[in-house]
Amino acid sequence: MEVNEFINQNLIKMNLESKDKDSVIKEMIEIMAENEIITDKEEVIKKAMEREEKGTTGVGKGVAIPHVKSDAVKRPAVAFGRSDAGIDYGSMDEKLSHLFFLITVPEESHDEHLKLLAQLSRNLVHDDFRDSLLEAKDAEEVMNILENI
Repeated sequence: MEVNEFINQNLIKMNLESKDKDSVIKEMIEIMAENEIITDKEEVIKKAMEREEKGTTGVGKGVAIPHVKSDAVKRPAVAFGRSDAGIDYGSMDEKLSHLFFLITVPEESHDEHLKLLAQLSRNLVHDDFRDSLLEAKDAEEVMNILENI
């Protein structure tokens, strides 16, 4: 299972408009709704917020990886968003987040989201990988980066 199997250029937003944690989650879920990955946007938002209440998915080093498991998700998918200004996501290291990966999987999925989360996490600990995503000019370049992990 590779991250690039669950993302495409339509699921990438290079310039997030959000200024806070709640709005970035909603903005990322909107990307999923626009691409018909989910059937009920409000349900997915609710599940995402419930997950955040258990502990932040702001993993630090400028990265947040919110993830949702819900019956309102048609198929596993990953969306990517970037904020040049940074968003206070309540990250573990208390720094602003710039790179966001939203993982959504159907409720009946076993551990698909955990495998995707692990693969992303293994790569996002590397400065050069994060830097390449921060410096990417467009969605096509982001896809090329993700295809090589």
